[in-house]
Amino acid sequence: MSDSPKNLLFADGYVGLELTNFLLSEHRGDLKAVVTKSENEISGLARSENVEVCIAPDESYLLERFSNVIDLGLLAWWPSIIKPPLLDLPHNGFVNIHPSLLPHNRGKNPNFWAIVEERPFGVTVQKVDSGIDTGEIIAQKEIVYGWCDTGGTLYKKAVAEAVNLFKKVYIKIRKGQFETSIQDDGGSFHVADELEVASEIVLDHNYEARYLLNLLRARTFDDHPSCYFEENGQIYEIRVSIKKKNSAE
Repeated sequence: MSDSPKNLLFADGYVGLELTNFLLSEHRGDLKAVVTKSENEISGLARSENVEVCIAPDESYLLERFSNVIDLGLLAWWPSIIKPPLLDLPHNGFVNIHPSLLPHNRGKNPNFWAIVEERPFGVTVQKVDSGIDTGEIIAQKEIVYGWCDTGGTLYKKAVAEAVNLFKKVYIKIRKGQFETSIQDDGGSFHVADELEVASEIVLDHNYEARYLLNLLRARTFDDHPSCYFEENGQIYEIRVSIKKKNSAE
């Protein structure tokens, strides 16, 4: 890769905004264009620095507009799966940030499933391949969590660590001077539809106390739906707060 790569940034949400700001501030010459889902802070920030903005364009537009131009694609909290032929557009492929400690919790809602399944948690910068979160690992940061954590606190920790980890490794990424490791066998994978099914508490079922507490706190997330149960046609939502005894947590 050259000293001045031409990268295509796909950015969404808080992480996308933070990394757009970072790249424009520190590596303005690297960005050929920024792709966003709508007119928002990300698009406004890019335009203020005279960087081309593409608002959720269709795949054919990107393939035509940037054919043989892009060195690397960067996915900053991008919610959509990148598939061929778009996956093959950049000469050096795509790099993604995933909010889990791969291979654990590939797919959707890793902050929820990490707690429910008691798996390690963290963030991963990885190369993108044709699978879902199966690409080779560039860098990882484990996030240690405990009983006082919820799905909400894990998400917030992942957001912060994702930004920090990307900033730390980007110098090597932009120069193509990084090593990768193949993901270990095993791990786990979940799709979006599993979340709602797992969140229902059936009153007459038997649950181990550990599992039930993990389930409840995993779905405790301010301004988001929670676990629930139904009785007599009425639905009740449940959230929990766990604190260490004699602790300020």
